[in-house]
Amino acid sequence: MADKRHRVPARAVPPTGSRDKLAFLLALVPWLLEHDRVTVQEAAAHFGVSEDDIRSSVSLVAMSGVPGSTATYQHEDLFDIDWDAFEQDEIAITQHVAIDDAPRLSAREAAALIAGLQYLQSLPENADRVAIRNLVEKLSRGASSTPSQLAVAGDPDSEVLGLVRRAVAEGRRVRFAYLNSRGEREDRDVDPLRVESIDSDWYLRGWCHLRQALRTFRFDRMSDMIVTELPIEHDAAEVRLPDTLFEPSAEDLEVTIEAAPEVIGLLADYIPDGALTSEVGDRIRTTLRVSHYHGLKRLIAGMPGTVRVVAPDQARRAVAEWAAAGLARYA
Repeated sequence: MADKRHRVPARAVPPTGSRDKLAFLLALVPWLLEHDRVTVQEAAAHFGVSEDDIRSSVSLVAMSGVPGSTATYQHEDLFDIDWDAFEQDEIAITQHVAIDDAPRLSAREAAALIAGLQYLQSLPENADRVAIRNLVEKLSRGASSTPSQLAVAGDPDSEVLGLVRRAVAEGRRVRFAYLNSRGEREDRDVDPLRVESIDSDWYLRGWCHLRQALRTFRFDRMSDMIVTELPIEHDAAEVRLPDTLFEPSAEDLEVTIEAAPEVIGLLADYIPDGALTSEVGDRIRTTLRVSHYHGLKRLIAGMPGTVRVVAPDQARRAVAEWAAAGLARYA
């Protein structure tokens, strides 16, 4: 087959500085590879340059490459294009070099990043962000193989989350019934600030007008939520949200535990400042503060064999009964 490289025009770069030429070519080649076949007109419109600049740049790309082991340019060391199509102003790269040598994410790495982005997209402040969706698509295309199709488990109730998103977007207060740590139902008016999660549990962080303080509310203990007509009085820009999810409250329950040293760091959010600690055999005894025993049960269950509840008796019974009920389901 005749080599059609003799058809390449002599002039080959946009009329700009050398650094700009290189930047342009580095942007042009991946774009052409991503779009398979495009016309010269489409490429010129995308990059905002003339059609002649596109033609000359594509011709330069077709004469570029990476020298092989012989330190000379062989045919397989150079880019190539469909020259017949190029004469009809259509661009299609038929051979490329070096591009695939760059490190790429594995399918598992891409899937993990996509899961994180899906979580971020579920938060009210990031809802429906085009940038996040575009990044997910790029990760899917750029991985070494197709990432596993997945969704982040444990999403909060879609209706409640939808109302919170609406309230955040419109800067309005929400009102809902809340089951507190004593099992009592209370009506709360809250300026919503942030939605966060720990494992499969989702929480709303906001300014509670009943307590006149920052509070954290579990989604599964909220009901009858409405978006009021009242504007919020506090927003995330003026209220300092601590790094820890749970803040001490006069209503918190104190629980004494003994834990293996390696899991103490996992309990840091629940250990109040100034809590006394002591060594008991190969374990560390300290104090946790929790809003209710239901949360304590789930916390202890997530660290089997490493944490033991010491006091009070009510906390010990709550955890023991919950564990026994779970075991009975396997009988």
